[in-house]
Amino acid sequence: MTPGEFIAKWRASELKERSASQSHFIDLCRLLGEPSPTDSDPAGEWYCFERGARKDGGGDGWADVWKRGCFAWEYKGRRADLDAAFDQLRQYALALENPPLLIVSDMARFRIRTNWTNSVSVTHEFTLDDLAAGATRDKLKWAMSDPERLRPGETRQTVTERAAATFAELAQGLRNRGHAPQMVAHFVNRLVFCMFAEDVGLLPGDMFTRMLERARGDPEKFADYASRLFGAMATGGDVGFEPVAWFNGGLFDDDTALPLDRKGIETALKAAALDWSEIDPSILGTLFERGLDPDKRSQLGAHYTDRDKIMRIVDPVIVRPLLAEWETAKAGIAGMVERADAARSPAAQTRLRRQADQALRTFLERLRRFTVLDPACGSGNFLYLALHALKDIEHRVQLEAETLGLARGFPAVGPANVKGIEINAYA
Repeated sequence: MTPGEFIAKWRASELKERSASQSHFIDLCRLLGEPSPTDSDPAGEWYCFERGARKDGGGDGWADVWKRGCFAWEYKGRRADLDAAFDQLRQYALALENPPLLIVSDMARFRIRTNWTNSVSVTHEFTLDDLAAGATRDKLKWAMSDPERLRPGETRQTVTERAAATFAELAQGLRNRGHAPQMVAHFVNRLVFCMFAEDVGLLPGDMFTRMLERARGDPEKFADYASRLFGAMATGGDVGFEPVAWFNGGLFDDDTALPLDRKGIETALKAAALDWSEIDPSILGTLFERGLDPDKRSQLGAHYTDRDKIMRIVDPVIVRPLLAEWETAKAGIAGMVERADAARSPAAQTRLRRQADQALRTFLERLRRFTVLDPACGSGNFLYLALHALKDIEHRVQLEAETLGLARGFPAVGPANVKGIEINAYA
């Protein structure tokens, strides 16, 4: 199939998503010279359509097309919300073995988003007409057979290091002007949170960056602007005509803001320009600690324990044992569901399904009560990754239970699962 033929056929198509998606993908394979799922893997074990299962609440889950180690692909109808489609696909990424690429399409638009664990996420977006260009077709061909060619060059670690270095500079400037270390630490944490909240949409319309840009012209007004924003975040309210949500947790327990001079505002703007949704919290704490603690400032450029090294402990101590427990529990649940489906009497079916549901709840309660203690936690890097792993396990359990026909429960794993002890006040 030539690019012109493919574009003409699918520009004219009025078929609905369900009836068109597989035909569209097969035509795409022909266009790119790639084998289709049924050609490559007739058993559907590693490359298939409709990877997943019927969701408990109705509808199909997981992905319309999936290839192990390459991608998960979700189709939607014409002019659908591709952001919502991506959110749905990301929800099931763990159950799909975390493919390196997540792809959504409404057959007229394509969006490829990279999903490598320690790489900055990059989005490639193009339209049906763009497939006339060989460079655009190459992106889809690589997605199908050579996803490494789409791996971003920058890692989350390097972005985080840049962010930490920028804030270390800002913190040092505030310390040099005589502000107490604890006040500097609290203030800097507020700035960090505002940048993160802005980039994930919790603060509307680039509000924090706009505040910095406004203050750049008159630095003496910065503290007043920031105080108004912090006050609104402490209780919920308005800044100007724009609503600001209430942020709990104690970070915005008052509206105190330290003054910044023009250089400090420029430094903050440099940090705000980073994509804070890509910052890695597992190392940011350590880098912050080194920037704020006079005894550790000489370590700013030194080696630190990165995510991969921490996971060498988290994986064998937490992840693998709990997943082994779940596999045993899941086998028992599957047996109960199978016997329930085969039972002749409604009473037996109900009893067995209740037993299966109780077995699931028992394991989820095991996760909810699981506690991790780090007696020298520093800035909490180990605890953060341990909690992240527990949340992933809980999510996986819920998804796999759903494929067995059981209803999902409300997520219960949270910060209460991790405990830390630390004597360094800067951590």
